[in-house]
Amino acid sequence: QVQLVESGGGLVQAGGSLRLSCAASEVTFRLYAMGWFRQAPGKEREFLAGISTNSILKYYSDSVKGRFTISRDNAKNTVYLQMNSLKPEDTAVYYCAVASSGTNWSPNRMRAWGQGTQVTVSS
Repeated sequence: QVQLVESGGGLVQAGGSLRLSCAASEVTFRLYAMGWFRQAPGKEREFLAGISTNSILKYYSDSVKGRFTISRDNAKNTVYLQMNSLKPEDTAVYYCAVASSGTNWSPNRMRAWGQGTQVTVSS
């Protein structure tokens, strides 16, 4: 099973930016659609962004559209999440995931998860 390792989280002031990375262990990474999710305390895990295998198709939730950008580098087995104009309500643990398909972004349809990275946005 593919192993995923997120990095890039931290503490940032409101209005600031962070770039998250998710490195995959398998060379077959390029065959999988990938997604980013987050989970705040007491809340359900929330889909943020998804990307197809060839980066042509990208999907965003309304909560991050226009502020976050998903991208991938198949040569480096890595998917990224560029987060701009961060708000205190973006504070959460952020996860990347391997999708079972490129169209269903429900958390229970993901086939593998990273361990998560904490993002904290101060006001």
